[in-house]
Amino acid sequence: MNESTTPTEPVETETDEPASTTPPRKRRTLRRVLVGLLACFVVLALVAAGGAWYLQDRLVGQVDRVDDAFTGLENRPAPASGDGLNILLMGTDRRSDAPTTGEDAEAPTWLPGEQRSDSLMVLHIDSDRDSASIVSIPRDSWVTIPGYGPNKINAAFSFAGPSLAVQTVEELTDLRIDHLAIVDWDGFQELTDELGGVTINVPETVRDSARGKTWEAGEHQMDGEEALLYVRQRYGLPGGDFDRIKRQQNFLRALMRQTLSGDTMSSPTKAYGVLSAVTKHLTVDSEWSTGDMRSLVLSLRNLRAGDVTFTTVPVKGTGRVGAQSIVRLDRAKGRELWGAVREDRTREWVEENGSALPKSVS
Repeated sequence: MNESTTPTEPVETETDEPASTTPPRKRRTLRRVLVGLLACFVVLALVAAGGAWYLQDRLVGQVDRVDDAFTGLENRPAPASGDGLNILLMGTDRRSDAPTTGEDAEAPTWLPGEQRSDSLMVLHIDSDRDSASIVSIPRDSWVTIPGYGPNKINAAFSFAGPSLAVQTVEELTDLRIDHLAIVDWDGFQELTDELGGVTINVPETVRDSARGKTWEAGEHQMDGEEALLYVRQRYGLPGGDFDRIKRQQNFLRALMRQTLSGDTMSSPTKAYGVLSAVTKHLTVDSEWSTGDMRSLVLSLRNLRAGDVTFTTVPVKGTGRVGAQSIVRLDRAKGRELWGAVREDRTREWVEENGSALPKSVS
């Protein structure tokens, strides 16, 4: 059992004490599922303009289901107003040689005490279906886990699986989570390769000392393996995991631009291959019906990459609780952000408040 699976003594998370600048310690390698998860779901939501035949049961039938995602949840936040929708995007950090999600899953999606959620993001789809937002929640965020007390947010999944992860996020955000989507890292790599690679702009030259890889400033055409190295880098990035979040968001913007390009959208064969790569590696809650998924995708047929706002829940910095490296959230600004998400005002909030992460080179 890893250190995140044991509750620690409560600490005050609202203080203004100076935050440690010590980079978080080495994470497990499957943090890559963050990008895989987002890439898979966002593409599923966006590649609908070419025609509804892509969304027939042959593709949606590849999606795996997880039961009990909302079992036992009480006193939940009110549903989003109008047709707004909140989807919890989640990956796990369990090491497994076999796929854990999607049609080809050969290993359990969750094993008690052995898996933490490696990444958490809330995808909010606005009521008008013309815009959406993705809010990252750092995996080391120090929160209260219902029934377990203060701990890192990624421990909720290890303690009691998807339902406790949903409950923890709902209590943190005061947003009702309508659906859950999980994917493993294979989905990310296959999707990137299916697109023929993606073009990513690296703003500053940085070196990954752990892998002996130098990323020169400028544009790079990356295949799935290279993109995986790019989004996983921590060593050599001044902001550690915070900079990695920025890289992941940078990648997703590039991925959406390429997915919605004329070359992809005008080719039924290529578009079908992209959607097949998505659905093969996607696991969703069993309450999300095929019909509802199809209707959602079709309602988003006019959404484009520029209509999606990326941000991160506001943080004060990093610190330590015992042997654990943690992320301290800015609760006051966080309440403002989640309120804006609830009211379909995420883009406006981001324009007014700027980046929620410490400034650094990525």
